[in-house]
Amino acid sequence: MLFVVVAACAAVAQLGVGYLSLISGLAAPPWAVALFLGWWAVMTYIGVRLMLHRSYWVLLVPAVSLATLFSAMVTGGAVLGWRA
Repeated sequence: MLFVVVAACAAVAQLGVGYLSLISGLAAPPWAVALFLGWWAVMTYIGVRLMLHRSYWVLLVPAVSLATLFSAMVTGGAVLGWRA
């Protein structure tokens, strides 16, 4: 029962990161948004595989997704001049 709650929390958090990836188009160019959504899809696939194996590592999937999205947006803003 505990794993079901953990998996549900991870899934909701991953959906939230997906939403953030979608709205990143307010500051990032379309090609970057496509990369972000691709990365989100890969991480979601990894999360599903971890859920099927009943691994508690599934909690790291949304954290890694959010960290990479945030660092890419900060780097894009600083180096490539992305602005809202």
